Amino acid sequence: MEQLEEEKMQLGLDVDIQKLKAEKLRKGKKKAEEDLDSLKTHYKKLRLLIRTASLGKTSEQWQQEIKEEMVRADQWERKFQDARAREDALEKNLLQSRNKKARLRARVVTSPISQSQLRNRVEK
Repeated sequence: MEQLEEEKMQLGLDVDIQKLKAEKLRKGKKKAEEDLDSLKTHYKKLRLLIRTASLGKTSEQWQQEIKEEMVRADQWERKFQDARAREDALEKNLLQSRNKKARLRARVVTSPISQSQLRNRVEK
């Protein structure tokens, strides 16, 4: 009988210990939930602050803006390269024209036909 009462008391103590553990876990859970709610509130305030500071773009919006700027930069780079190619072609044509002009002048200077004869030919 004494042994049964001792077991009953032991079981009562075990129940009390389990109740204390359960209460401690509930308090810990409640504290964790409060902390989570607090973090959510701080996060929302921070997001609002970022938006009001004109930085309130999402990472997707920033990525989209960066892509658009890169496309614009690529377009300007192509335009610049096209302009450079046209400039190079024009310089080549100018050089060829100058060379042709110099050759024609040399032919005129060394030509036995006089200027008056050339004028007569042009007038006819």
